[in-house]
Amino acid sequence: MALYAAAAAVLAGVESRQGSIKGLVYASRFQNVKQLYALVCETQRYSAVLDAVIASAGLLRAEKKLRPHLAKVHRGVSRNEDLLEVGCRPGLASQVPRFVRVNTLKTCSDNVIDYFKRQGFSYQGRASSLEDLRALKGKCFLLDPLLSELLVFPAQTDLHDHPLYLAGHLILQDKASCLPALLLDPPPGSHVIDACAAPGNKTSHLAALLKNQGKIFAFDLDAKRLASMATLLARTGVSCCQLAEEDFLAVSPSDQRYRQVQYILLDPSCSGSGMVTRQLEEPGAGAPSKERLQALAGFQQRALCHALTFPSLQRLVYSTCSLCQEENEDVVRDALQQSAGTFRLAPVLPSWPHRGLSTFPGAEHCLRASPETTLTGGFFIAVLERAEVPR
Repeated sequence: MALYAAAAAVLAGVESRQGSIKGLVYASRFQNVKQLYALVCETQRYSAVLDAVIASAGLLRAEKKLRPHLAKVHRGVSRNEDLLEVGCRPGLASQVPRFVRVNTLKTCSDNVIDYFKRQGFSYQGRASSLEDLRALKGKCFLLDPLLSELLVFPAQTDLHDHPLYLAGHLILQDKASCLPALLLDPPPGSHVIDACAAPGNKTSHLAALLKNQGKIFAFDLDAKRLASMATLLARTGVSCCQLAEEDFLAVSPSDQRYRQVQYILLDPSCSGSGMVTRQLEEPGAGAPSKERLQALAGFQQRALCHALTFPSLQRLVYSTCSLCQEENEDVVRDALQQSAGTFRLAPVLPSWPHRGLSTFPGAEHCLRASPETTLTGGFFIAVLERAEVPR
């Protein structure tokens, strides 16, 4: 009963705008925060349906002392999916599959697939379309059609306590979040800057692509996030990364340590308006304010322009988990204008269905992602490459 009471209190706090689900869960001091967080997220996911169930059953009329939020978390059904028969389907954000990246520094896809098969999962082979991913149910899983190290499980599959995840063999990472490192594509031996690196999933992906050969210079200003990132990198077997608690804007491009840097991944702080977890935790939270967008876009543009001044840079990936044009196409357009033809947008993934907004010539080379069009979190990616000097 303590779990239900704690969940009810968190839901009440979310409804009264006291904070996000994650913040209120940690503030609750409940012993098993993962269990509490999972219950609250599932309850929030089916909130409208649960309201209808409780109303139709007359539960609050029959139990005068029962609080509405407690009724919502304590309503018993055999499966959450059973609730869908009495109400509407959940939003598209809640239908994004669970993407799981195989950490090739420690294992390979074939070994992981065999492990899950021994656990009773049914491997369905490589997906051929988004419809294959949408159709996933139960203990079935697929190999992603684009990324050969990415496994796909049904939405809401929880692998946080899985032994392969705890051992660093698996990284729970949305497909769209895997694209920046994939598209930067640094060969083994390269020197790479990860400009705003924490929490570290993309950094570990870069290290896997490098096969731990070369150097990753990873910067972040948040000491706590860097400490967590160091733990993640150790668990995932990354040995080629140098962490620095430093503002990337203060890093000098003329510093001899970075004279061989040819690749930069820039995933700066953003509004997070495309994040699936935020959409589930704070439904109806609305778009970020104009003032906040201006401040973020100003920082993002400074960071991108700064990155383009590194003398040996050949290729850069700029990415955000934002849906806002101000943080995406507008930032890239302005940086390209300031580079005065030194850099250009590289055409990538021509078959990707969701392209950049047509706000400037060449914007179609940018990529966008969303639950609706790509069955992923909301994301934006632009690949910039140094233009060849005509002879």
